[in-house]
Order: sequence, then C-alpha cells, then structure tokens
Amino acid sequence: MKEEGLGLVQVYTGDGKGKTTAALGLALRAAGHGLRTYIGQFMKGQEYGELEAVNRLRPLITIEQFGQPGFVHVKSATPEDMALARSGLERVRQVLHSGKYDIVIMDEINVALFFELLTVDEVLSIIENRPPGVELVLTGRRVPDEIIAHADLVTEMREIKHPFQKGIKARRGIEY
Repeated sequence: MKEEGLGLVQVYTGDGKGKTTAALGLALRAAGHGLRTYIGQFMKGQEYGELEAVNRLRPLITIEQFGQPGFVHVKSATPEDMALARSGLERVRQVLHSGKYDIVIMDEINVALFFELLTVDEVLSIIENRPPGVELVLTGRRVPDEIIAHADLVTEMREIKHPFQKGIKARRGIEY
C-alpha cells in the first residue's frame, strides 16, 4: 500500500558536504517506516561505505551505480561515461514506473547534467512523467534553474569550512 502524501520532488544541492548523505538519511528514515527506496548513483562506480550498508537493508533500500571506477572530470567525459549515464536514466525511468518503490533517488544527477552527460530536457521528462505517489529526489551541485522550477523542496548545502582546506583527504566511513 502506497503511503499517502508521497509524490513530491526534492533537490539537495550546493557546494557543501551532505547532499548524498541527506538522501541516504531520507532512505534510512523511510525504511524505518517500511517504505522502499531505490537509489541510482550517477557518475559513481567506486566503493562507498553506503553500498555495503544498503545491501544489509534490502529489500527496503536498493542501490545501483551508473559510472566507471574513478572520477569524471568536467570537459573530459568519455563516450562510456555518457552511455552509463543514459543507461542509468533509463533504469530510473523503469524503476519509477515499476510500482515497487515509494522513493526514487537520482544521486549526483545534477553533476551529470553539468558535465553534459545528459540533457536537462531528459531529466525534466523523468520529473514531468513520474507516476503519482512516488517521491523523487535529485542530488548534486549546480542544479539547473529548470529543475529548481519543478521541485517542491530545494535544500542548498553551503560550505563554510571543510577539513580538505587543511589538507585532510576524504576519510573512509566519513566522506566515502
């Protein structure tokens, strides 16, 4: 049975830390209420701590990655990066309409748009044609204005201070 009140579009953006973490927190909270969440991670193909944790929460939370190991750098995306993003978008479309999930998270989709792996129109099509009753969450820096216009909730994480500024690299279990 679908939870009443679901079906909004949420965006977590900004240059601060915590966009993916906020989306994962939402998935964790939803799982506590028996809701099912699908997380499609764009531009990610490497190991992150959340992958193992989420595997322990199946079938309430499912996570899939649509990226190569390593990072994609702006203006150096490969045809394979583009193909993986496009494949991920198609998978999200299928999942949205499957009736199996209450929440669908498109993690780092805004960055995939900024890197021109996908077009804004392709993502707007997902938003505009989503079925009723499925919450949709988009994360990543540099969200386009067109996406903001279609969102019901937009949260911007703003960096004030970060350990990276002191030369502290990403830490296992904290940043990845």
